[in-house]
Amino acid sequence: MSNRHLARTIAMQTLFSWDFNDKQEPDLNKLIEQNFKQFAPKFNDHGFVKSIISGVIKNQAEIDKYITKYATEWPLDQITIVDRNILRIGVFELLFDKDIPAKVAINEAIEIAKTFGGESSGKFVNGVLGAIYKDVAGTIKKTEKIETNKVN
Repeated sequence: MSNRHLARTIAMQTLFSWDFNDKQEPDLNKLIEQNFKQFAPKFNDHGFVKSIISGVIKNQAEIDKYITKYATEWPLDQITIVDRNILRIGVFELLFDKDIPAKVAINEAIEIAKTFGGESSGKFVNGVLGAIYKDVAGTIKKTEKIETNKVN
């Protein structure tokens, strides 16, 4: 597993825990550290994980609007927590992070969905992110990397 793929997986697991607990955890670093200890104790690239999480949290309202618009059959609260947070990461990378190529953002999200989601999660994530890419990614992607609030 590549370092970036592992980092995205840890970011998804952290966002899953946060979302599962109704976003009650004020210290996301605590969740990040727990996930590193449990799933990747020798992995030391915390910066990329924190960047993803910070970007998703900072832009969550806008990201969720895209998910709601393009997952038309599924209200946001009815999308599984795993799929919802994979989509959040995918939309963040697709639309807000100029350093991540669109196809990489989509493919990584699909692979994580196949690993951690349900039987049809990969197709669902592909459909939503593919539709966003087709409609808006080229015109929305920021020309400068967004500033993220660092998770302390």
